[in-house]
Amino acid sequence: MFEAILRTQWKATRAMVLLTTLLAFALPLASLQAARDSYSAQVFVGIMQSWGSGYSILAALLGLLVALAAWRPDHLGRHVYALSLPIPRSRYTLFRFGAGAAFLIPSIGALLIGALVVTFSGAVPQGLQSYPVALTLRFAFATVVAYALFFAIASSTSRTAGVIIAVMVGLVFAQYLLEVVADNPTNILLPILNFILYRPGVLSVFAGHWMLIDA
Repeated sequence: MFEAILRTQWKATRAMVLLTTLLAFALPLASLQAARDSYSAQVFVGIMQSWGSGYSILAALLGLLVALAAWRPDHLGRHVYALSLPIPRSRYTLFRFGAGAAFLIPSIGALLIGALVVTFSGAVPQGLQSYPVALTLRFAFATVVAYALFFAIASSTSRTAGVIIAVMVGLVFAQYLLEVVADNPTNILLPILNFILYRPGVLSVFAGHWMLIDA
């Protein structure tokens, strides 16, 4: 049963997995390329730090895409296949979750390889330390958190998931209108982000500094 679900989800997920795997491998290399001509170790660390948000965004994107793809076959088939199986719904959901989680591994592994390439490239200034394993573990945890969150959202009806995503897009668009069109400095997103990301909780893993290279 699990193998059948795994094959089905692979067909819906493989393009996304390939894309995120390439991005995960390239991100550490791109940050090194941007920082390698720095005239001091401090500037080098500053440039590497400026790329840190890319890891957080990629983790959230990977979790989102794989979670949406996990339930796509069911939504297309109006859940007829799931309801026809002689197993409890909870067990079927666990199979779906496990199959999707397996597709997170290639991108996490690619990030580790890219980070190790940077570490052993010889381009890191003396006196600085590399943290490829710590960065990869944080990326893995953030990816699983994003996947679990969006998996729960996607498991509901397409309409419910669409409403949630529409609200998120609407808030971003409203902020754009305030700043660009109305020339109003009010930030309506900051209090929401502070509440979600910076208070104690699992989502705080997306906030703060993501450092591959530091002092």
